[in-house]
Amino acid sequence: MITTLIASLLLGLMSAVPAHAAVPDWPLLQQGATGNNVASLQFLLRQQGRSVTANAEFDAQTRSAVTSYQQSQGLVADGIVGPATWSRLVVAVSPGSAQASAVRALQFQLRKHGHDIAADGIFGERTSTAVQDYKAQHQLTGGTTVGPTTWQHLLGPPPDSSPLGTYAFIIPRTAVFDGRESLLWPHHDYPASDIAVETGTPAYAITSGTARLNGGLDESCGLGVAIDGDDGIVYQYCHLDSRSVSDGTRVTAGQLLAHTGNTGDSTGPHLHFGIFRQGTSVCPQQLLIALYDGLAPPSPWSLPASGCTS
Repeated sequence: MITTLIASLLLGLMSAVPAHAAVPDWPLLQQGATGNNVASLQFLLRQQGRSVTANAEFDAQTRSAVTSYQQSQGLVADGIVGPATWSRLVVAVSPGSAQASAVRALQFQLRKHGHDIAADGIFGERTSTAVQDYKAQHQLTGGTTVGPTTWQHLLGPPPDSSPLGTYAFIIPRTAVFDGRESLLWPHHDYPASDIAVETGTPAYAITSGTARLNGGLDESCGLGVAIDGDDGIVYQYCHLDSRSVSDGTRVTAGQLLAHTGNTGDSTGPHLHFGIFRQGTSVCPQQLLIALYDGLAPPSPWSLPASGCTS
């Protein structure tokens, strides 16, 4: 009888403990990567006393700062940020924290996961609310303190589900010269899409995020805009005739971003559209065709990195 009672009590206690979401892998970042994860890395390096520009681009300066930090921690100094480096870099922050750079790193991650907050380095009411909402969604404990487990969740990829309402087709459907099937044509030399349209065609933000003029690409892009998406993905628009946003503008899905053109390394009016996942080009075709058809799109995190070139 006593044994049965104890077993029942233990079972009740176990059922009262919330199930935790599986912890995602730490991201692997190296030179060439872009986006919110890189911005967070740069702010965490600054929190650790490294002098680095937080530009969301894993450039040579960032690699040098990573290598220096790894050496100071007795880690393999290869300039690649993996689990060992992340676990040393992240620091616990909570409301009122004076660690402004670490708080900004946190805020970039919350924005990646869809929370509309400023990356101002102040752990105030809006950041606290965002942390509480995020933790509740992922069954994480610890109140509003952000420790290593929460950091690992935040830095991991967003869920693979992609509600249609958070994405929009990038030009008017009637403006696609060669019709729907042309969206599936392979790009000539690396994963991307070239969509033939008249100069002056409106180009819309595919999702919410922060606009970056020219997107860090070279002159071949011509007049360009990149979106550092809140989903952790970078979206690149090239060969534009004009831009309707300024550097650092917050945009939402469907917002007018620019007008298409024929600038840069281009043989005729068209929109070059590329997607970069942690610095690697991935194929946009399946995402574009779903949005064109008005269907729920695949997650950008699931798009292939090969198979869409000629």
